[in-house]
Amino acid sequence: MSTKPRLSFWQIWNMCFGFLGIQFGFALQNANVSRIFQTLGASMDDIPVLWIAAPLTGLIVQPIVGYLSDRTWTRLGRRRPYFLIGAVLATLALFFMPNSPTLWIAAGLLWVLDASINISMEPFRAFVGDQLPTSQRASGYAMQSFFIGVGSVIASLLPWLLAQAGVGNTAGPGEVPDTVRYAFYFGGAVLLLAVGWTVLRTREYPPEVLRAHDTVARAPQRPLDGARARRNGAVWLLVGVAAAFAVWQLALDKQLYILAGLLIAYGASLIVASGLQGRGAFAQIVGDLHDMPAEMRKLAVVQFFSWFALFAMWIYTTGAVTQVHFGSSDTASAAYNDGANWVGVLFAAYNGFAALAAVVIPWMVRRMGLRVSHLVNVSLGGLGLLSFLMIRDPHWLLLSMVGVGFAWASILSLPYALLSDSVPAEKMGVFMGIFNFFIVIPQLVAASLLGFLLKHFFGGHPIQALTIGGISLIVAGLCVLRVHEPRAAAAVATGH
Repeated sequence: MSTKPRLSFWQIWNMCFGFLGIQFGFALQNANVSRIFQTLGASMDDIPVLWIAAPLTGLIVQPIVGYLSDRTWTRLGRRRPYFLIGAVLATLALFFMPNSPTLWIAAGLLWVLDASINISMEPFRAFVGDQLPTSQRASGYAMQSFFIGVGSVIASLLPWLLAQAGVGNTAGPGEVPDTVRYAFYFGGAVLLLAVGWTVLRTREYPPEVLRAHDTVARAPQRPLDGARARRNGAVWLLVGVAAAFAVWQLALDKQLYILAGLLIAYGASLIVASGLQGRGAFAQIVGDLHDMPAEMRKLAVVQFFSWFALFAMWIYTTGAVTQVHFGSSDTASAAYNDGANWVGVLFAAYNGFAALAAVVIPWMVRRMGLRVSHLVNVSLGGLGLLSFLMIRDPHWLLLSMVGVGFAWASILSLPYALLSDSVPAEKMGVFMGIFNFFIVIPQLVAASLLGFLLKHFFGGHPIQALTIGGISLIVAGLCVLRVHEPRAAAAVATGH
């Protein structure tokens, strides 16, 4: 069994460059979609449910795209066709979203945009595992984090920069300002061009070469344990039905039906898959999810708390900052729109700090290991979110973003470095897709639970969602200490 040849710095640069464009679209979505929803008439209570399209799309799309890309080979290769298809669709969604005439059309376009970004993004994660030897994988993920940071900085700043250049930053009721519309147009073009660069400037190993280079034993093709899956499925199904009944009987927030639906869907999936005996994509994906390795389960808990916090930040920072730091919830007011632009600056700041953190993190791993480095970084992020409660001058919130930036860079790289060495090449895509379930599921939980918590326990104040997010990041850091530290962690992180 041979080892993959090491790639040069510029080869790694080219294979990761497309992430600049993908993150450009993702950052525009994160910083501006709540603003678009509010402008089109959504109340703060409605925002989490409207956002549900994004994580739900990822839950469906990522494992399917991973499974299919593992089995694809075309003139463009294995993963690159998905990069290109997703980029074209995402560009179209970015062009149309700021021109949405109604709230439901904007919510539908968010669904299209997030699905398209996921079509491109999931294979990019597997692409690093395909192309790089073990000693360079963390460097590849760090390069992705760098481009994520750079793309997000520019994209998040765009509305603010356009306003400084004299572009109109206010509009009539129900109309999206020109600063946001032009930012989305520019972002669509950048996304398509950056992904196109990676598609044209990289090559992929054919399947037979990948198998020859694989350093992990081929995954056993054992079918799902039908009896065990049916038992577990029945338990999850009953718990979900009981939860849905409780929401109905106690007249709780309808958003909580999302949680019950997740439980019901997983239980039903296990029962259906148990009868398929491993035949077909659905049964294999559900089987791999049900029987995933122990280390992956531990990392799933870490990812859950990390992404719960991030989703809370993305959907509630605009409401929190405009209300608390700029004193307005009127979407047609200058104060609200100045605050919304400042949120873009804050998001740009944390992504800029993340790009710098991507350079520092390999040094941290060499000194402290993967686990402790991740603990430190996400704890810094947690403290950054908690500081929103104490800071009143919005300019000082830039300091809070330093911690959030380190957490973001770490979340995007170190869990993948902990996981990727245990994943066989022929199933890299599907396992990365399943791992991304634990990015998506916490976002669905946040979308269903945060609105309920804020309404009933925190007086509807969106800044308290950032408090919950800060605590969640610290919990994620503590949970990573349960994960096994690979013996070769330092070598992987530094590329030696």
